[in-house]
Amino acid sequence: MEERLAQQRTYALIGHGGTGKTSLAEHMLVTAGVLSRQGKIEEGTTALDYEPEEIKRRGSIQPGFAHYLWKGAEHFLVDTPGDTNFIGDLPYLLTAVDGVVLVLDALDGVKPLTKKIWGEARKLDLPALAFIGKMDRERADFAAALAGLTSVLGVRAVPLFMPIGSEANFRGVVDVLAGSALLFGDNGALTPAAVPEDMVDEVQAAREVAVENIAETSEELMERYLDAGELSAADLEAGLRQGVLSRALVPVVVGSALTAKGGALLLDAIARFLPSPLEHAPWQGKDGATRASSPEEPLAAFVCKTLSDPFTGQLSILRVLSGILAPDMTVLNATKEDKEKIGGLLYLEGKKQIPCKEAVGPGAIVAVAKLKNTATGDTLCAEKAPFALVPPKLTPPILSYALAAQEKGDEDKVFAAVQKLLDEDVTLQLTRNEDTGDMLLSGMGQLHIEIAVEKAKRRYKANILLQTPKIPYRETIKGKAQVQGRHKKQTGGRGQFGDCWIRMEPLPRGAGYEFVDEVVGGAIPRNYIPAVDKGIQEAAARGFLAGYPVIDFKVSLYDGSYHSVDSSEMAFKIAGSLAFKKAMEQCNPILLEPIMLVSVFIPDEYMGDVIGDLSSRRGRVLGSDSSGGVTEVRAHVPMAEMMQYAQTLRSMTGGQGTFTMEFDHYEECPPQIAEAVIAEAKRTET
Repeated sequence: MEERLAQQRTYALIGHGGTGKTSLAEHMLVTAGVLSRQGKIEEGTTALDYEPEEIKRRGSIQPGFAHYLWKGAEHFLVDTPGDTNFIGDLPYLLTAVDGVVLVLDALDGVKPLTKKIWGEARKLDLPALAFIGKMDRERADFAAALAGLTSVLGVRAVPLFMPIGSEANFRGVVDVLAGSALLFGDNGALTPAAVPEDMVDEVQAAREVAVENIAETSEELMERYLDAGELSAADLEAGLRQGVLSRALVPVVVGSALTAKGGALLLDAIARFLPSPLEHAPWQGKDGATRASSPEEPLAAFVCKTLSDPFTGQLSILRVLSGILAPDMTVLNATKEDKEKIGGLLYLEGKKQIPCKEAVGPGAIVAVAKLKNTATGDTLCAEKAPFALVPPKLTPPILSYALAAQEKGDEDKVFAAVQKLLDEDVTLQLTRNEDTGDMLLSGMGQLHIEIAVEKAKRRYKANILLQTPKIPYRETIKGKAQVQGRHKKQTGGRGQFGDCWIRMEPLPRGAGYEFVDEVVGGAIPRNYIPAVDKGIQEAAARGFLAGYPVIDFKVSLYDGSYHSVDSSEMAFKIAGSLAFKKAMEQCNPILLEPIMLVSVFIPDEYMGDVIGDLSSRRGRVLGSDSSGGVTEVRAHVPMAEMMQYAQTLRSMTGGQGTFTMEFDHYEECPPQIAEAVIAEAKRTET
């Protein structure tokens, strides 16, 4: 098995949306003989984009998995989504691979989202290749895309091939290190040829730079290069592979997936330069434990994704970290400390499932059906050798919508459907806002949430309404007051009596609520004082201006009176509530709104438009940083102004802008907005 694993490759195609990752995967699978014909995104016929929502929007919304043989060696491919709405679980998918292929297109090159996605791969220290595609399209510019790898991403790119021609005239490539040309024939066939005369000088210059970069990967190679002025083909191969494994170099392949050009070149490059699972660094477990990526170690497998299948039910996608995984094993879910029975193993080719009847070792990505208590992010392992992988951190959701059933009485059905979606997509969250009562579905963007609702309707017949969630405003005070709260009620027999004097004053923002007992001389018995506190807190939770909780104030209870027969905890609780309401009338109450910390990432040319738009949303720009053509703008913006921002930013930047958002603090609401909120609250009450 060691020899087989040494030739095995497990990798992911990564890149921003629209670069052609799925088309490239399709071309590679056809080249490897897995598919008989190449499907098209526009026709909804690709093997890896098969969900109805993917076919409808012509783009990936979930990862695609494939297994194939290339020149006798096993390869496992993960096609990752590139839309900002669907890359939330990318760290889990990248944990499951040993290397990545960064896919760019020759039209737009590196975009802001490319930088974010590349950053995720670099966080996990993954070796990489790059593929520059769409060379057959108008405006294709290989040199500009290649330059972006260096100027924006900061990588040392080594072009293995340079294109011969471009756009409709893209007809072949030059092998830079070999100094020879290859012309494309039908279905990607390659024919050796001489390097075009007009490219000789350009290729020679590119080769010299590439050889120097390779020589710098080791002192031994550098000495040979300085002594001889050249390196042998074997030295170049070994040096380039070492450069990839050390993350110092990124080889670049060029082609066009839709016209079946370059797939074989990329498959060869993957086999030559990306690492095997045996070369993966030891896996880091909880409590400092480690596990070597070896078949000789006890079994450990990471659940990188959960998919829903209409026939087999829930599919858990496993990456074997160490040891051997075989059908019909009993394993331990180390995350949940629960046993699971492994049934059959499945290789995936998109939605097609192929039974795997043999045991698999490190690096294999297989699917297992109907595990009873296993979720994405869990680790399955040998019962007698527990090991739980430390999963990478995921970006928290940035946008929420309130959920409601279209028809009354369907609330349970809606809740059950959304729970099933949460099992499949770890980047969705379902919470309840205790202040507003909203059931909130949170995700990575508007499209993410809308498509989740579409799935729920299609799969589980749950008709869900999406509503803009209520803004969790707060109330507070700016002034001080000293008031009496007195509750007296006589109805015949034992009455009710409670009397308290309080001082109420504001506290700094974020300080919360403070209650101080200053009663002396037994004016109020000790056992009734907590009742006053409770009455004030309950009244504060109900609000005063618009029904929102009152925060950041201090109450000092300093005097009062009681009746030996008629006083009770309830009477003093009511007295505290009355005192609070009376004090609020005198303390200049105001409405507070939540302020979000927003970070927007856009190409430099959109900075002025984005800053202007944020300012129009009552935002305060805190600063900006620009690097490699990408600008990050940071601002404080009221939550109420950000509810539809995702759609606006997409439109403003042609889909190139992304943003993150998190709650930061509360600030006083402008008078005109506060008046509208209060008026709406009173209208709703009536």
